[in-house]
Amino acid sequence: MASMLRNTNTRYGWAAIVLHWLIGLIFIGQFVLGWTMVRMTSQRTAFALIQLHKSFGFLLLGLVLVRIGWRLANPRPELPGEVGPVERRAAPAVHFLLYVAQLVVPLSGWVLVSVSVLEIPSVPFNLFVMPHLPLGISEQAENLWIFGHKWLAYAAIALVVLHILAAFRHHFWQRDVVLARMISPFFASRTRKPE
Repeated sequence: MASMLRNTNTRYGWAAIVLHWLIGLIFIGQFVLGWTMVRMTSQRTAFALIQLHKSFGFLLLGLVLVRIGWRLANPRPELPGEVGPVERRAAPAVHFLLYVAQLVVPLSGWVLVSVSVLEIPSVPFNLFVMPHLPLGISEQAENLWIFGHKWLAYAAIALVVLHILAAFRHHFWQRDVVLARMISPFFASRTRKPE
C-alpha cells in the first residue's frame, strides 16, 4: 500500500490525490466564504468570517507549497494516448496557471491584511499570531489590495471552473481515465469504453 502513496508515469498516488481534493475544496470554500463575508450586515459575524477566511487562507498557502514540493519530487502521469495534440499543449499551461492562482490569491490576502490600516492581527484557527509582511500601511495600499485580491479570486475561480469542465469532458464525453485516476490509483489502468 505504501507504493500507492507516490505517483508513477501512469497514475497519481494517494498523496497527490488527497492534496488535490483537499486544496480544491478549500479553494472553492474560500471563494464562497469571501463572497459571503463581505455581504454580511452584522459586523460581529463579518469579523468572525473574515478571521476564518484568513485561517483557511494560511492553511491553503501551506498545503499548496507542500503540493508543489510533492509535484516536483514525483513524476507526472502521462495523458492517455487518445488525448489530442492541442489539449496536450493546453493542459500543462492551465495546470501551471492553477498553481500560480493557488499561490497568488492567498498571498495577496496576506499582503492585504499586512497593509491594512486596521492592523488586526491574524491568528490562524486561534493557534498562533501570523506576523504581517513588512509592508507600508496605508489606506491607498489597502484599497489597491482589496481590489487585487478580489479580482485575482474571480480569475482563479474561472480557471477552476474551466478545470472542472475539462475533467467532466474527459469523463463523460471522451470516456478516458483522466478524472478517474485523480479519484483513486486503482482506476489509473482501466480504460473506459463507450457504452
